[in-house]
Amino acid sequence: MEEVVWLTFLVSLLAAGVRLATPLLFAALGGITNELAGVLNIGLEGMMIAGTFGAYIGALLSGSEWGGALGGMLAGGLLGLLFAYLSITWRGDQVVLGTGLNIFALGLTSFFFRSMYKAGISQFVPSFQAWNVPLLSDIPLIGQIFFRQVPLVYLAYMLIPIATFLLYKTTWGLKLRCCGEHPRAAETVGVNVVKTRYLALCLSGMLAGLGGTFLSLGQISAFTEGLVSGRGFIALAAIIFGRWKPLNVALACLLFGVADALQLRLQGFGLPIRYEFLLMFPYLLTLVTFIIFVNRGDSPAGLGKPYPEK
Repeated sequence: MEEVVWLTFLVSLLAAGVRLATPLLFAALGGITNELAGVLNIGLEGMMIAGTFGAYIGALLSGSEWGGALGGMLAGGLLGLLFAYLSITWRGDQVVLGTGLNIFALGLTSFFFRSMYKAGISQFVPSFQAWNVPLLSDIPLIGQIFFRQVPLVYLAYMLIPIATFLLYKTTWGLKLRCCGEHPRAAETVGVNVVKTRYLALCLSGMLAGLGGTFLSLGQISAFTEGLVSGRGFIALAAIIFGRWKPLNVALACLLFGVADALQLRLQGFGLPIRYEFLLMFPYLLTLVTFIIFVNRGDSPAGLGKPYPEK
């Protein structure tokens, strides 16, 4: 009997971990793209925040969760375009701009939200519902963990092999990585570095916006302030932890997702530990990851450096 209870707990934990890793995975895959192109995007957090609100507005206006997904992608993509303009065209400091973008997105969405709802409580909108994959969802254990999720979860994990192929097996991926390693050499062989970096940041913003969409339409069917809660920074940690490889980054996101799911379940066990310490666990794991992996020196050589250089 005890074994059955623990097995049920483990399956539930892993299923929740797969689900909670989804917004991180969307943002991290986008972050890989811009970092391989040579742009350090600290603004992933802000793009996810914009995505949560854009998805809510899109679902509210269209009456459809897929309309909300388009709204989230558009909001994140617009912030990606803004960041590209300031960091690439104006060659601003990417760390400062990314930090400013996070504050801007938080303030802007809060302003519009409070303008719409004076009480700070939004109405519910259409949201994504769990879809059981035929046949696969009936597989013992595995089916319960991976194949009884909302459609955005399947989309996020399908992007892993797609991103790997595009970034490491295509000419476009080679050009993009050259822009991050040696932009001047890429320019000499005909690669438009500015255009490539613009595209990478817009794509990154759209994917981060999808991550935000999952939070507002895949979990709570509404919008609340503070919904992202630092997940953009956790996505950055996952990129470093995964060495800029989509599969490795996905495993890092799963690690953080399971850690988040674990702290939620530990709160329900009535442990003699304040819940604030349990909430801190995934972020503590992020901090440890940064300490261990941030100075390994295998990031793209041109990461964070404007081109052409000042």
